[in-house]
Formats: sequence, structure tokens, C-alpha cells
Amino acid sequence: MALIVQKFGGSSVADRDRIFNVARIVANTHAAGNDVVVVVSAQGDTTDDLIAKAGEITHDPSQREMDMLLATGEQISISLLAMALGETGCPAISLTGWQAGFHTDRAYTRARIKNLDTERIESELSKNRVVVVAGFQGLNRYDDITTLGRGGSDTSAVAIAAALHADLCQIYTDVDGVYTADPRLVPRARKLDEITFDEMLELASLGAQVLNNRSVELAKKYSVNLEVRSSLTDLPGTIVKEVTDVEGMLIKGVAKDKDVAVISILEVPDVPGASFKVFSLMAQKKINVDIILQSSGKEGHKDVIFTVPLGDAETALALLEENRQRFGCRDIVVDKDVAKVSIVGAGMQSHSGVASRMFEALFEANINIRMISTSEIKISVLIAKADADRAVNAIHDAFLN
Repeated sequence: MALIVQKFGGSSVADRDRIFNVARIVANTHAAGNDVVVVVSAQGDTTDDLIAKAGEITHDPSQREMDMLLATGEQISISLLAMALGETGCPAISLTGWQAGFHTDRAYTRARIKNLDTERIESELSKNRVVVVAGFQGLNRYDDITTLGRGGSDTSAVAIAAALHADLCQIYTDVDGVYTADPRLVPRARKLDEITFDEMLELASLGAQVLNNRSVELAKKYSVNLEVRSSLTDLPGTIVKEVTDVEGMLIKGVAKDKDVAVISILEVPDVPGASFKVFSLMAQKKINVDIILQSSGKEGHKDVIFTVPLGDAETALALLEENRQRFGCRDIVVDKDVAKVSIVGAGMQSHSGVASRMFEALFEANINIRMISTSEIKISVLIAKADADRAVNAIHDAFLN
């Protein structure tokens, strides 16, 4: 008998038929003699609909109240799935995030898990029940509901798997695994049998929407056996693990991210501490900064250029404008018409010419590169947003076809 954690995304429980399909998968896993914990997201577009409802009331909602509102989506899903399991004859009980023992920090809308008390989950499992847990949510030190941010249900599932030392954590979605590119965008994309934690983490961070990057970090840290598979077919999925056949594939995937903006601070005095002043402000507001470029000093000035998530661009700009005198810069400019396209693969560590082949593919597609960032297993470029889809196909053809 094994302990298996199964997570189902919003599309997997979008309507009655899909809820019963999930109930069938879970019931079969339980009937095979396994203990099962299920983590569920809000149905379909429920979260977006709830955000829209808040927008009908105010353009500046309290983050605390947004968490109170958004947490209701998952509570609908868990109760309906528990009912469906009951209809199939499978004993089940639904638990909210806080009933399941999730304790988070104080940050509303983007909370992080501080600890997980599994006593209630283990008690219910001992009664031979399937435990259906609301993902994405927890409780902070003030007994306020908090949410973990987009993709937080993946993080909830991996956290439970780690805390319970589960034998397997399965992430069910509407695709049957991790592909070399988004198959809806690249018809020639193919499914990977396996991928390393590091490669998956890079892809998740770079725009691939199969797994949340925080969940991959947790899985790597606690050595959680992770599988990504489809809730709509019975095909094997993609195994995410510590080590794979590095020599097998040079590049594991091509990802794009349109949720990005470039901020340019022009003609900053070329003195020590200038960059610290800029990025300490970003850190104070918890704005994630990705690619950073700083020009070499010229005539006593330099340009500081960096990227932030598109949703944080206006906040970052307002913050920088408020402190413009501290920087002594000539101008601050935001460009939202950009996209980040990346290739990821552990194989590039031992192969030369990878960057050259990527840049050649973009050149042949007549796509201009604005910024470049590299690591041991990743190369990212910033290009015009309108060129993003063409770029992904051109790069995929160059490496994977």
C-alpha cells in the first residue's frame, strides 16, 4: 500500500462530467489499496470571475479581503468532489487549507507556507477516507485566510507530499505531461518522458504553465517523487526527478513569457551604490527582478535596465518616480511590448555553440534581440511581444526537429 497525493487543476474539475471523471481516477487509486490525499484548484475560470466581481466593487481592494474572496473558489471544488466520491461509494472528506494544517506568513495574496500540521489529514486517512484538500490557501498568525498566489495548489500538493513522506505526488492537468514547447503553439512539440528538477524549475519560471515554480523548488528540496499527467487520458506522464540522461537531449524545452516589462533608468550617475538604491526599493515592495543589464560608465553616467512581472510594472515605476532625486537620473522608461523566450537544457553545460544556434534561428526568422540572459542550463532573450510565437517555433525547429 502506498500513500499518493493527487492534485487536479481547475480545468480538470470545470464541470459535472469532469468532476466525476476526477472522482473515478481517485476512487480507482483508493480501491487499489492506496491512501490518497487529493488537492483541488478552483473550477475553471472561477478565480478570474471572483477577481472581476471585486473589480465591480472597487478598483483598489484590500489584499486581506481579496484572500477572503478568492479562497471560496477552492472550497466549492473540494465539497463537490467529496460529494462525487461519495456517489461512487468511495469514502471522502473535504478540508479547507487551514483545516488541513497550512500555516503561512503574513503576506496576503502571495503567502508562503511556514509549517504544515498534518495531524488532521493523518487522522482522516486512518479512517480509510480520501482526504480532499483545498489548495492555494492557509491561515496566518492572525487567523486570517491567506492565499499562496497563482499556481499555489501545486505548491500545496507538493507540501503535503513532503510532510507525509508520500510515495508519489501526481499533478493532473489538461495536457499529458511536460512538452518541449506548448503543443497548442508548436504542433511539432513532443512529450518528455522525464526532466530534471532544475530544468523543470527553469521552464516553470520562464513561462511554461504546466507546473508552478515554487512547487518544483519544494519537490527538489524534499526529494518528492513527482509526475505530471493528464486527467483526460490514462497515458503515462512526465517524471520530474533529480537526474536524467543528460546526454540524451541537448535542449529539453522552449518557453515564452509575455508577462514581463522592461524598466530603463537612464543616465544614472556612475557612482558606488547606485544599483543598490534601485533594487533595494524593489525588494521592499517584494517585486521580483529578473534580467538586469547595466551599461558601462560613459561621461560619468550609466543606464540601469531590468525586467519585472508585467503586473508589477506600474508599481515599480511609481516607486522609482517617487525616489527619482535619489538616483539623479535623466529619465525612467517602461516598455510593456516585450516577451521573454528561453531555451532550457542540462545538456548545454557540456556542449558549445548552443547560443549561436539559438541566435541564428532568430536571425533567420528576422527577429531582433533586445536583451540576453544566460545561466548554466538556460538562455533567455527579450524580443518584441508580437514576435514571440514565431520565435518559439523557429527555435524549436532549430533544436528539436
